[in-house]
Amino acid sequence: MRRWMLAGMVFATMLLGTACAADQEPKPNGEMEATVKRVVDGDTFELSSGEKVRLIGVDTPETVKPNTPVQPYGKEASDYSKELLTGQKVTLKFDVGIKDKYDRLLAYVYMPDGSFVNEKLVREGYARIMTIPPNVAHADLFLEAEREAREQNRGLWALGDTNTSDETKQSAQPTEAPEGKLIKGNINSKGEKIYHVPGSANYERTKPEEWFATEEEAQAAGYRAPKR
Repeated sequence: MRRWMLAGMVFATMLLGTACAADQEPKPNGEMEATVKRVVDGDTFELSSGEKVRLIGVDTPETVKPNTPVQPYGKEASDYSKELLTGQKVTLKFDVGIKDKYDRLLAYVYMPDGSFVNEKLVREGYARIMTIPPNVAHADLFLEAEREAREQNRGLWALGDTNTSDETKQSAQPTEAPEGKLIKGNINSKGEKIYHVPGSANYERTKPEEWFATEEEAQAAGYRAPKR
């Protein structure tokens, strides 16, 4: 009898362990706890499990992208994320899409005290917004945070080439299309990133902040097609 009771307890423990493990699996609109092993750059980090996580809705200046020079304020953003996240146990909350094309988890990240890391990076001026559907749950919050950062000239918005009006900033951008890149990326006065393809209504009068070869490339950088 005792043997059967012991076997039952072991089986129940195994079921409980399996259920707990299942709760920690990433799934749409789910959440899980994890420990940050190291920070790759301002918006990407690696978990103790080895999986990499990309913060949803934000884009910090590049520091480690192949064939891309370190961008202005990239080191500051990377250092900030390293100090904030390295070794921390965080909560990852997922939206509709849980992975990107690089097989990185896409997550909203919360610190043990409840602070929202994605929003914090934008509001403190370490990141711009980068909204890519279908993960848009906090798009309005991020837009409001970026507006505040811009108005207060925080972080990257205090740099000489961003601490200007939209019109002045746009006129400073190269208007000649790089070879093979004809799609124009523009950030409007509301902070929205919009791309324009040749032949579209506003293409000729749009002053680009970035150029792209394909619509997919523009979308990956956080730009959307115009609504009309």
